[in-house]
This record gives sequence, C-alpha cells and structure tokens, in this order.
Amino acid sequence: MAINLTTRVTSYVDEVFTSESKKSLLTNDDFDWTGAHTIKINKVNTVGMNDYDRNGTSGKSSRYGDLEELGNEMEDLVLKKDRSFTFAIDKMDKDETQGVLAGASALARQQREVIIPEVDSYTYGVMAANAGTKVIDVTLTAENIYDVIIEGTKVLDDNDVLDTGRILTVVPDVYRMMKKNTELHIDCDITAEQRAKGVIAMVDGMDVIKMTSKKMPERAGFMISHPVATVAPTKLEDYKIHQDPPGISGELVEGRIVYDAFVLDNKKMAIYYVENKAAE
Repeated sequence: MAINLTTRVTSYVDEVFTSESKKSLLTNDDFDWTGAHTIKINKVNTVGMNDYDRNGTSGKSSRYGDLEELGNEMEDLVLKKDRSFTFAIDKMDKDETQGVLAGASALARQQREVIIPEVDSYTYGVMAANAGTKVIDVTLTAENIYDVIIEGTKVLDDNDVLDTGRILTVVPDVYRMMKKNTELHIDCDITAEQRAKGVIAMVDGMDVIKMTSKKMPERAGFMISHPVATVAPTKLEDYKIHQDPPGISGELVEGRIVYDAFVLDNKKMAIYYVENKAAE
C-alpha cells in the first residue's frame, strides 16, 4: 500500500543577507536641489605674497607689488542618476502564496537588496575615481598595512584636511590584515551610537567602517576620507503601491529615485584611495 507523505508550505521567506547603508557617514548633503537640476558652486583664486617695497623703488605697480586680478570659476554639479523599477503582483498569486507575494514586503525587499546597494556602490565608486590620491601599485599585507594607512593620514595632514571626522573604510580582507599587524592599535572601545551607525573601531583617531567588497570598486583595499569632500544628494525617492490599477487585478508597485555623488574639486585631497594590487 502506498503512503502519501504530507508537504507543508510555510509563509516564511528565506531573505537574502543585506547590509545597511553607511553612505551618510562618508558623505554630506550640504546643497539643496529642490527646484533645480544643477547646482553651481564657486571656486575663488588667491594671489601670491610679495616683499613690501618700503622705498617704492622696485618698479612694480605699487609698494605692495604688481596688481593682480581676483577671479572665480564655476563648478557644476549636475544630477545624472534617474532610476526606476516596476512590478505587478496578481491578486490570486498573493492569496495562494499565503501573502508571501505582497506589495509592502516586496517593496521593502527591493529597497534592501537592489536600491541601497546600487546607490552605495555608485557613490563609493565616484569617491574612488575622483580621490585626490589614488595608490594602485601596492600589494597590501599584514606586515605593511599599518605603514600604508599612516602614509595616507600623512597625505591628508600635508593637505590640511581636518583631523577630526576622518573615516577609514576597509574591506573584510584588509580588516583581517589590520588585526594581524602587531604595530597597529585598533581601539574597539566605541560608543553604542557609533556601533549603531556602522563604526566598528577606531585607528589613529579615525572611525573604522568595514564595507562589503561588493559595494566597493574591484580590488579595493581601503579608503581614508572626510565627509566634506563628497556631496551625495538624493533628490527624489518616490515609491507607490497601486491597488487594482487599470489592467491589473492586484498590486502594481512602482519606484523612482534620483540621486548622484560629486567630489568637490578643492576638497578631493580629503580622499585617499588604495587599490589592493594582486600579489605576483
């Protein structure tokens, strides 16, 4: 006699692991794009110093030196990323999957698994591509990681970048190297508020953020940055769940996000990016 075994289907959804966005720690939103597609900002030059001609015998246009013209240049920040998605959930599909296919949960999943990773990856890619210093000829190891990081902080120091507020962003493999380096002191005594934002430690006065490799550029090692360097606006986030729209018996989910990222030209030296060269 045959035995028919029971199969039970649950409403549990095996969700994909995702990480929260840390973009707000690395960037700023200092400019308001409301009512505009482009923001123009000024860059103003300076002039050199002269030896004051006390006797007026130097032949220059004045005792203060030759008169120079002060001018400005415009830097255009034009929004380029206007992205969207749409999908439908049939009413019977929703009912006969015990609500697993539901508009609200599907939209939240779309944001976690698709939208946030895209925006983050794009932003970090812009930062790396426009970094004031890009190091591409170093193979990072547990032995040299401390020296390479300190060299980065020296470059920021030499360019008068603010000491406070610097962020050290590392991929997991590099963080593992850091923990193996005996010279590098990793301070894990951080506040609950810092942990909630994604900070895992401090090194040389910098907050350390561990970033998944898939959100960083290919072969990324680490990046030292200050939030003043990168403007990362999200002008529009528009998500809708339509119930029984014309032509669909069920839910129609639509979304649109307008965003971008810009490294300011006069602040690009506040970004130091190191690519991890493959070992030969």
